[in-house]
Amino acid sequence: MADTYDCPMDLEVDIDRDVCMGSGNCTYEAPGVFELDEDGVSSVVRAVDGAEENVIAAARKCPTRAISVRRAGVDLV
Repeated sequence: MADTYDCPMDLEVDIDRDVCMGSGNCTYEAPGVFELDEDGVSSVVRAVDGAEENVIAAARKCPTRAISVRRAGVDLV
């Protein structure tokens, strides 16, 4: 199951909740954008201005590749 989030920074962020292992790398790379929920699975809590590079870094550093990022339908990660 994947959750999709549209961010005001023109990014679409998908988190595959079945793949996420809750490493917390995303919360380190993009604090304030991602957090681990009560199940220990990543979720997007809010878009933060200027965090686009951090969101992309978080997706690239996800050990299970549970995060994907697109802009205008084009995969960035």
